[in-house]
Amino acid sequence: MVSGDSPVVARRRVRLVLREAREANGYTQSQVAEAMEWSLSKVMRIESGEVSISINDLKPLLAHLGITDRSRVEELTQATRVAKAPRGRQGWWDRPQYRDTLTGPMRMMIQYEATATTFHYFHHGNIPGPLQTPSYARALLDRFRDLGELSSAEVDDRYQARMRRREQLLRRTDHYTVLALLDEAVIRRWVGGAQVTSEQLSDLVRRAEDTRYRIRVMQFESDSPSTAIGAFEILDLFETGNDQYAVMYRESHTIDEIMEDTAKIRRHRDIFDLLWQGALDEAASANLIEQHAKDLARSDRPPQ
Repeated sequence: MVSGDSPVVARRRVRLVLREAREANGYTQSQVAEAMEWSLSKVMRIESGEVSISINDLKPLLAHLGITDRSRVEELTQATRVAKAPRGRQGWWDRPQYRDTLTGPMRMMIQYEATATTFHYFHHGNIPGPLQTPSYARALLDRFRDLGELSSAEVDDRYQARMRRREQLLRRTDHYTVLALLDEAVIRRWVGGAQVTSEQLSDLVRRAEDTRYRIRVMQFESDSPSTAIGAFEILDLFETGNDQYAVMYRESHTIDEIMEDTAKIRRHRDIFDLLWQGALDEAASANLIEQHAKDLARSDRPPQ
């Protein structure tokens, strides 16, 4: 689905194909640079995604790498056009209001979310961002304002960005799958009071009625070392042949990052699968979440 790619996804699609074709031919980056009469830094920046390749450079490079199939060349040419989209056609995340508020990795993550085929969410602190209700998201962000880490204006901008992420996911009409693995602490933790938390949990239950959403809860009684593993999100982006290309997003209190290392992503995917199998199944998880939502709806006082 090249035409539906965001610029960052299209750029990744092209550079991965170019890098893999170079390696399959046994060429070094220096050899490609010499053959194309480019600088070595140009080849390195194209393969790293730091810059987009031009169509005029793409076609002779494809020929040099042995990619001559017309449909394949056209697919990569179209992806290159998307990757070099004019700023006027770029998304809301690049507006000054959000560029000044969102980190670079988060802006990339938002673009990846627009076309990802599968979402793997592992969280043991809070509900994943795109699944947060407006009142839950506002309550979470208000905590940073109360701690003096964000101004009211910054909280407002981040709140609007989070709601746009939610809307972006809800409006998608193509097929995708969300696997959300939540520690029981996530559904037990009060955010914004009992009513806000209850509404959030009820929204999760409604999401679980959609076959695209699969939600599981790891109970406190589970012996899985979930709290020893930091939260992470893996997004499967597209397939080429038998290969599935993915990225991973990790965030802490002080830093966030996009990871592309295949081995590390595979390791985290294995961890996710192991914890997923040890969690309550979808039906039992939905019952637990729904019951807790009902209990919270009856009271706005913390349990003794």
